[in-house]
Amino acid sequence: MQTSAGVNASHQKFNDRRVSNVFRPGDHCQTSCHTGIAGRIVSVDHYENFPVASLLCPPALRPAVVAIYHFARTADDLADEGNASTAERVQALRDYRAELTAAGNGRPVSPRWASVFTPLAREMYRLQPALLHDLLDAFEQDLIPPRYLDRAHLLDYCRRSANPIGRLLLGLYGVDDEVSLRRSDAICSALQLINFWQDFTRDGPNGRLYVPQTDLDAHGVSAEAVLACQDSPAARGLVRDLCIWARALMLEGAPLALSLPGRAGWELRLVVQGGLIILDKIAAGGHDSLLRRPRVSGRDLPRLTWRALTMRATS
Repeated sequence: MQTSAGVNASHQKFNDRRVSNVFRPGDHCQTSCHTGIAGRIVSVDHYENFPVASLLCPPALRPAVVAIYHFARTADDLADEGNASTAERVQALRDYRAELTAAGNGRPVSPRWASVFTPLAREMYRLQPALLHDLLDAFEQDLIPPRYLDRAHLLDYCRRSANPIGRLLLGLYGVDDEVSLRRSDAICSALQLINFWQDFTRDGPNGRLYVPQTDLDAHGVSAEAVLACQDSPAARGLVRDLCIWARALMLEGAPLALSLPGRAGWELRLVVQGGLIILDKIAAGGHDSLLRRPRVSGRDLPRLTWRALTMRATS
């Protein structure tokens, strides 16, 4: 992260890049404990849907969730720092990483980011520092984004930009079995991809291209055409296939939302259905997201809630 147009207008915005989306069915960051991935789960307008401390989040977990959120948000701000050069942003992220290492080793943190790392250090005993480092890897990669050769290449980015958020949250809930982790990764990566296919009109002007070259070649669409948001039957066919891929990933991970108990499961159902609703909107528009960005608004909330309540493993 990335996991997009907000599911709820009360969400708090965070940034437009990375799902993180594991936290992102919409455009804003709802203050909840498990909603979002993504997002890019590390993003859309400042972590588009990073869940932070809602009523659905058990009070005992809120400090850790808030600490993770502020860690990721600050890193995102460093990566998008005003008029700073790419080299300056890279150095800032490396300094930030050094502070993360210090916090993880129990060493004093510098005053520069004390508001981030002091609370994070208090929660570090129940976090996996390697996952936080993965997020920083993704932020650095976004400073000089590569052209992705194939889907495996893009999923490797999602592994660092989105999947860590889901794994960090599952860890807080004490869930660490291999099946659940694999399903969490699928949901988080799906939310990240959905954000990409939703955000062509935002990414193109910034020179960001997340469509794998193999998919471009298969549809006879050039990278330049996607960056310029040029609509065509071939481009719509490309978007359709990309959305099919994201939907399949989401459905692969969806059983996790039904296996997690209580609040965690309920929130994750909202996340899954929020992502699927965005895909539905892209399809309803004839897969024209190169022309216009599909949005989820408050009017979609009844449908989102109903679908979460009636969710089945294949829905």
